Amino acid sequence: MTKKDTIKLINNELSKINEKGKKTRTGRFVISALSSIPWVGGVIAASSALHGEKEQGKINSLQKLWLEEHQKKIEDLAMVIYEITEKLNSSGADIDERLESDEYQDLVKKGFKEWDNAETQEKKEYIQKLLTNAAATSITTDDLIRLFIDWIRTYHETHFLVIKEIYKKKGITRGQIWRNLNPTRPREDSVEADLYKLLIRDLSMGGIIRQHRETDYFGNFVKKQTRKPNSGTLKSAFDDEEQYELTELGSQFVHYTMEDVVTQIENK
Repeated sequence: MTKKDTIKLINNELSKINEKGKKTRTGRFVISALSSIPWVGGVIAASSALHGEKEQGKINSLQKLWLEEHQKKIEDLAMVIYEITEKLNSSGADIDERLESDEYQDLVKKGFKEWDNAETQEKKEYIQKLLTNAAATSITTDDLIRLFIDWIRTYHETHFLVIKEIYKKKGITRGQIWRNLNPTRPREDSVEADLYKLLIRDLSMGGIIRQHRETDYFGNFVKKQTRKPNSGTLKSAFDDEEQYELTELGSQFVHYTMEDVVTQIENK
């Protein structure tokens, strides 16, 4: 299906809204998504005006470029809306009440606002998956979903690379993460080492990752034994002793943004 086909489908859904204002669940989703992006209404109106000028031969090259650029953005937006609604409609899960709730529509508005502002395609895909999964499962609260949207905006793609490595192997060390992502190891006093330590610190302070700690029967963290004095140098940025893992909060973030929860529901 092409992007232009998705626009037609979305228009069809909007046309199902009757004179009393009753909305289908897809129609309400579409309205919430479109209303969260300020430029959409202006582009649609301007496109109609420019189309009329084009027919009269009055459109100039700059206007044409402007229209083409925003047409592409509209098509990208329509494709994402279509993919989310199609996934939810085919999930087989009873999610009508969730989709029609004000709480979920608020998430849709916040999510698409950040989707529009996202700098990379990767972040857009995280938000798309998050909104899909937030409709299909209620493992976590809407407050946490909003937090996850904020994390997608705040963190850089390099943060997500580190998260993925820890997700793939619980107990991985900083040295192992670095070797999985980079062919060579820099000096400890290099810019690369400083940046790497910053990434680890950001994620640790943000509550997404932590050093591995043993727990007792009740889930309390057990104090580590005091380490013996080392050679006198500080711990390496690429240390191979301390193991890292996702926090429970970090695990939920990965679950909602990097896994296909809807597919899991379909297969149950």
